[in-house]
Amino acid sequence: MDMQDCIEYCLTKTGSIHDYQPLWEADRVKVAGKIFAIVGDLNGRPSITLKCPPALAERLRDEHQEIIPGYHLNKALWNTLFLNGKLEEALVKNMIDISYQEVSALLPAYVKKAMAAGENPQAIK
Repeated sequence: MDMQDCIEYCLTKTGSIHDYQPLWEADRVKVAGKIFAIVGDLNGRPSITLKCPPALAERLRDEHQEIIPGYHLNKALWNTLFLNGKLEEALVKNMIDISYQEVSALLPAYVKKAMAAGENPQAIK
């Protein structure tokens, strides 16, 4: 998967929106204002940074050379995946799914209810 494929897949998630943060030189994908994916270059290498449970984050780093602790984020909860073609697409998509679930689970109940009803979570106050 390349960076654009990752962004497009992230945008299939309910309530997700994409923007670009010039200061970070990175694309962000959010749900209800909360980031669940950061896509950009890390030292010239295309990458995506995603949230996941701590035990899984550590296990993935041990199993895959292309997965490192989240750059500039809480190392226990975030991983950076290098998009160099060495990671299987199914793994990258699964990690996007997990990141979205981790972030969505922390949203207030009224936001989750509104999203389930098809409302735009960005518009909910």
